Amino acid sequence: MVFERGRPLFILGTFVLFILDHLHLHGRSLLAWIEAALAPVLVNLLHLPSQAAGIFLLGFLRRDYGAAGLYDLAREGLLTGQQVVVSLIVITLFVPCLASFLMIIKEQGWKRALAITGFIVPFAILWAR
Repeated sequence: MVFERGRPLFILGTFVLFILDHLHLHGRSLLAWIEAALAPVLVNLLHLPSQAAGIFLLGFLRRDYGAAGLYDLAREGLLTGQQVVVSLIVITLFVPCLASFLMIIKEQGWKRALAITGFIVPFAILWAR
């Protein structure tokens, strides 16, 4: 029954991903703009490669894609052992995914969902540092 209530949110999350990927501003998708904004935080604060920005963004949109992307980066030799640990801590402590975020909004309201996210995101980054 829980899946029945959550199904529209998963569909909405997938739709948001589609829209972000297909709307372009100055020749780049909105998804690429968000990725570019995340890269300095991951590179400068967490000392992860810039490719991790796209992985974390996909991890927010689809958690399983984030985990698979980190595995691919590690397999390709783009992450050191320490970077693997840091990235796994962040993705584990981070807001679960867009569908879960939307479910929090549905059950707790916008203010509480934003407050939770406003706490969890810096917490995940600072804890991994």
